[in-house]
Amino acid sequence: MDPIYRSTINRDVPPARPGEFQPVGIGPLRVWPPVVLAPMAGVTNYPFRSICRRFGAGLYVSEMITARPLVEGNRKTLRLADFGPDEHPRSLQLYGVDPHYVGRAVERLVGEGAVDHIDMNFGCPVRKVTRKGGGAAIPIKPRLLRNIVRAAVRAAGTVPVTIKFRMGIDDHLLSSPQAGIIGEEEGCAAVALHARTAAQLYDGEARWEAIAELKHAVRSIPVLGNGDIWEAEDALRMMRQTGCDGVVVGRGCLGRPWLFRDLADVFDGRAPRDPPRLGEVVEVMLEHAGRLVAWAGERHGVQMFRRHATWYTKGFRGSGQLRRRIMMVGDLDGLRAALAEIDPEERFPPSAMRVPRGKTAGRQKVALPDGYLDDLQDETPPGADAEDPGSGG
Repeated sequence: MDPIYRSTINRDVPPARPGEFQPVGIGPLRVWPPVVLAPMAGVTNYPFRSICRRFGAGLYVSEMITARPLVEGNRKTLRLADFGPDEHPRSLQLYGVDPHYVGRAVERLVGEGAVDHIDMNFGCPVRKVTRKGGGAAIPIKPRLLRNIVRAAVRAAGTVPVTIKFRMGIDDHLLSSPQAGIIGEEEGCAAVALHARTAAQLYDGEARWEAIAELKHAVRSIPVLGNGDIWEAEDALRMMRQTGCDGVVVGRGCLGRPWLFRDLADVFDGRAPRDPPRLGEVVEVMLEHAGRLVAWAGERHGVQMFRRHATWYTKGFRGSGQLRRRIMMVGDLDGLRAALAEIDPEERFPPSAMRVPRGKTAGRQKVALPDGYLDDLQDETPPGADAEDPGSGG
């Protein structure tokens, strides 16, 4: 990569040496490079996953679906569980708060041959979820967490189950080593940590030292690290500093699916290539929009693409005016016309390399049910209203 595109923090990070890193084993799956796309609500649908997969190998997890609606046959939930005909392995993130419904949901997914891997979300920090006792509130209660994980693993049979969680509620209520050990003891194939607390939301820097602590506690299964993978070299730094077995990439690939190409390069010992110029970015944008239209219909597909357009164009000259034009279009022809006036030779803005995309809200005081912390050994499942289809981790 041209030195002007390498941040100071990564300027002296060399690509991987031969044999330095190994594929991540998740049950029978061998993931190389050791990179997983993080599920993101409203983002990681099949069209987006297919774009990312075109740029590089790895494991691409679907949008999260919730257990109870799946069991009850909710049509919208079933739509989110869709995979492309060419998609393999089929990796799905499942969220549930009740062992009964989690077990039945996994039985359905496995029984129908719908999945090759199930990832469970215990990291959602959203207020409307945690105040009902769901999401990131679950791991602080080890018996409840254990019951949910046990139900999923038993129902999955030979299909590998992984879990993803945060460091804890806040700095005074940490749970990540304990959650990882529970996952290991209950037969999970791997565990993943977003190295922030629920109170941090997506604010500040991820605390990679917590990943190292989890890796020290969990010895027999892979540990994956998540948080602040903005450039390919960040993945190498994380793995070298923490000893983790692979990385989970979330916001860093929004509007930049070629990050997976860069990750494949550095793990195979090559320097990453320069970022695409604006003309190449527009080609990817139109391909992405076209895939969304084929998947969801023209009107809805173009509407869904608008949020991606913001991420793709961030930092380019005149991008604010360009985005305003894009927000007004209603079909692919309109999108092509809005993008026709760009300078195709404009280089990717170095200042945009590490600009956070997606969720960037500040910190919060985590909302919990009244009396939730009185008995951390309580294993009573939260109510159905703790299952929110828009949550994430």
